[in-house]
Amino acid sequence: MIRSLALAGLLVCPACASLSARDVPALIVDETPQSRAELLRTLGEAMNGAPVTLAEDALTKDSMLLLERQEPRDERGLPFSGRLAGKPEAFQLVKRASRCVLVQQRTGQRFTLASASCAPQ
Repeated sequence: MIRSLALAGLLVCPACASLSARDVPALIVDETPQSRAELLRTLGEAMNGAPVTLAEDALTKDSMLLLERQEPRDERGLPFSGRLAGKPEAFQLVKRASRCVLVQQRTGQRFTLASASCAPQ
């Protein structure tokens, strides 16, 4: 009987821990120049060094962020084909315990934003 209770306790405790650490869609709050710079740096890293341009309210009204790849242009600045190749890259901001984590949807790669403050959406 004691063995059964111990086994039940082992099964229940991890479940309790994982419930408190679940990902919850989140929004950036109290944005600072440092948190914005970190977000840009992190997105650039996720996009393999490609330059990233963000709207001023990125991730402050919606937890999802879509980044479109920049259209290739010729030396005059005109688009080569008029079509964008590839799909936009999707990211979601989540709160996991007390951390703000940016999740790249295609790869599942996770980036913790150390200087950002976020709240559940």
